[in-house]
Amino acid sequence: MTEQKNAQGAENAPVFRLQKMYIKDLSFENPNAPQIFLGKQPEPKVSVNLSVKNKKLENDHWEVSLNITATVTNDEKEGQTLFLVEIEHAGVFLLKNIPEEHIQMVLGVDCPTMLLPFTRQIISQVSIDGGFIPFLIEPMNFMALFENAKKEKETQKNN
Repeated sequence: MTEQKNAQGAENAPVFRLQKMYIKDLSFENPNAPQIFLGKQPEPKVSVNLSVKNKKLENDHWEVSLNITATVTNDEKEGQTLFLVEIEHAGVFLLKNIPEEHIQMVLGVDCPTMLLPFTRQIISQVSIDGGFIPFLIEPMNFMALFENAKKEKETQKNN
């Protein structure tokens, strides 16, 4: 009897699993090469834009993608671009038996948290291959970003 209850409980247990990770789009621009490498390399200025998108696939599968654009410029030469990298890095996640009220948090926090270390590695490697030192995007607190977006939606809703 206990084994039967355990089997039923296991069937209804929440499942959260990364099924596949892939690059949907990757672009690296080095518009001022080779001249940019001839002088002294001053401290660069970095601008990073990030967005997280998700869409439901079939059954209990979701695609979650990180979209990052990082622009690195040389402040000493009037904002001359050193390099620009754009990436859309995605994963397919299995979300089964997760309560509906938690789905958006899992998609907006847990999934991008799993993807980011791999996205950072890809960006770092492409910057090296482009002739620069490794470019590491700062770790991100997706929970704080999720909460801020939620508060912003509520504020817009009330206005």
